Amino acid sequence: MFERFTDGARGVVTGAAGHSERTGADEITEEHMLLALLDQEGTRASFALASLGIGDRRESLVNALAEARRRGGLSTADADALAGIGIDLGEIVSKVEEAHGEGALLAGGRPKRWWPGRRGFSPAAKGTLEKALRIAAGRRDRHIGAEHILLALTARPGVVAEVLADHGATYGTVERAVFGVARAG
Repeated sequence: MFERFTDGARGVVTGAAGHSERTGADEITEEHMLLALLDQEGTRASFALASLGIGDRRESLVNALAEARRRGGLSTADADALAGIGIDLGEIVSKVEEAHGEGALLAGGRPKRWWPGRRGFSPAAKGTLEKALRIAAGRRDRHIGAEHILLALTARPGVVAEVLADHGATYGTVERAVFGVARAG
């Protein structure tokens, strides 16, 4: 699959690895891929993010992702579902942090790498790359670009897709920004 990646897509992968390394994460996640996309210039994906006004709202995206990490990676939809059965996630997070310190629900620990200095992709990040391949194939594109990775991030359920949607980047809006029109069906 990686032989079909454009320079922009390769830049997302290497940039995500860099973000993972800088934060001391155990693995490369979808969040790291989004941050790497936000770092890029001159790609179809960076154009789409800029045209949707997201490039200028990086701090807001980063804060929303940090809040999701504080909730143990649960999305707002997850929190709403729990609230529907009478569980206040905010209260649980507060009590856990009160007992164990701020950020107690954040993922952490020592890296669990097979090779020193190399981080693997989380299952969700691998799924995003696979989805990017399927999106490119579905569009009959011969390459996988950063735009396909961005579309895949919006298409897969989870915190990153939710944060992007909250900032106006849904699959449809990104597809229109990248390709001009959304495809039917």
